[in-house]
Amino acid sequence: MSQEQDKIFFRNFTLTLVFIAAMMVAFYTIADLVTNKKGHAGINTINTNDSISVSNANPTNGKNLSQPCAVCHGADGNSINPIWPKLAGQHASYITKQLKNFKEGNRVNAQMTAMVAALSQQDMEDLGTYFEGQKNNLGYAKPESIDLGQKIYRAGDNNTGLPACMACHGPTGSGNPGALYPAIRGQHSEYTATQLKMFKSGERNNDVNSVMRSIAVLMTEAQISAVSEYIQGLR
Repeated sequence: MSQEQDKIFFRNFTLTLVFIAAMMVAFYTIADLVTNKKGHAGINTINTNDSISVSNANPTNGKNLSQPCAVCHGADGNSINPIWPKLAGQHASYITKQLKNFKEGNRVNAQMTAMVAALSQQDMEDLGTYFEGQKNNLGYAKPESIDLGQKIYRAGDNNTGLPACMACHGPTGSGNPGALYPAIRGQHSEYTATQLKMFKSGERNNDVNSVMRSIAVLMTEAQISAVSEYIQGLR
């Protein structure tokens, strides 16, 4: 092989190596991007659906952690003040989600933000499980609100497209823990009405897929008041 041929051979060989190296870099770059995309997609899916697992929760620890909560919500989760929600009998998954939302700023309340600041994910699950195990003392509805409240809860309003509340929360207001629809039976009417108004105005916006906001915006003040009273008396 002549000297000129040697030069051509080594030049071509070098170009081949460079090409192979470039292809390998491109391959691993693409693979890394795809892997990261899949990983991020998984995280987004969890955040979007707000999946909550409380299978390893410790209600005994939850009871110990609940002492500061008792000031507003009562020792057993049955608050006396109607502006603060009853937590007794609420799904652990829902309580955990709300605590997490308060901590992350997705639901805004100055008092609750301060209360959850030091809580870990495990603490929140433990608290949720403790309160889920308590018995809700329920309540009573004002007689004058029952007719309209029952109509809205069980049938909605066909004229405005307002769906029935029981479609998500069930005939007795027991909710759906898997879908993160809360138990609402026996809840203070004042608290329920306040939350519906906040959903309606958009002040509260931590509902999954904007479900409550899309519903509350269709409700009149009279409907909100009546259905809140009806829910308070649900058994």
